[in-house]
Amino acid sequence: MVTQGWLYDAMIYIYALSLLFYFSDFARANRSAKRMGTGLLSFVWVLQTVYVAMNMYGHLTDWAFSRFEVLFLFTWLLIGISLVVHRFFRIELFLFLVNLIGFAVFALNVFGNPNVAPTIQGWDINDELLFIHITLAIGSYAAFTVAAIFSLMYLFLHRKLKEKQFSQTMMRLPSLEKIERYTYMAVIIGAPLLLLALTLGIVWITLEGNINLLFDPKVVNSFFVLAAYAFYLLQYHSQRVAGKKLAAWNLAAFVIVVINFVVSNLVSGFHQWIWM
Repeated sequence: MVTQGWLYDAMIYIYALSLLFYFSDFARANRSAKRMGTGLLSFVWVLQTVYVAMNMYGHLTDWAFSRFEVLFLFTWLLIGISLVVHRFFRIELFLFLVNLIGFAVFALNVFGNPNVAPTIQGWDINDELLFIHITLAIGSYAAFTVAAIFSLMYLFLHRKLKEKQFSQTMMRLPSLEKIERYTYMAVIIGAPLLLLALTLGIVWITLEGNINLLFDPKVVNSFFVLAAYAFYLLQYHSQRVAGKKLAAWNLAAFVIVVINFVVSNLVSGFHQWIWM
């Protein structure tokens, strides 16, 4: 039997996946990514429409809406507006930002509702929020690790070609152009995953009611990580930076990731669980 908890979780994961495709389209015009993002977002909107329709039917005699219902209707309208804008206009940044806000409000609404039961027995709803937050963060770290490996390959191959030192190892590597493209693809996956993880982290902090947690070293350094990769993407699209410098910057950004994962956890007020 599909419970409401599973339905909300499905909406959140599909919503997050649609944002990944929208970010890919925003970062580098990609019609396939836009179609996938729109399709997934449309599916979320259909699920929400069914919920809203059923909810409206239950309010035929009582028009007193709860806060949960009002915020749910708000996110439903945001998604609907973004789909209309997508149909008639080409404003990729607007589409990504409005749906990022919608995602944050939807997550805050679901996980802040005491009447929403967790999908896994023995958990509370905050455990579920943290689980999604952690899976997104781990996914971003994995993508950044892949990007760093490709950057090392790029620098190795670039040096060997410059020195004209040819070998069997070099012959088995992709071209510099392909390595650079693979690096970009890994970052284009990791950056929005980290952004979504941070968004859910902020939602969790909001629900905890302790704004001081926003200044935790782990949280602050995570924003530095996001800024570093955002700078990499800007440099990539400017096409004014040589591939070697891009690879070096990507490795520098990964160093910040390592610092964030190791050092920040040692001094963080609420991330020590990683070492347990």
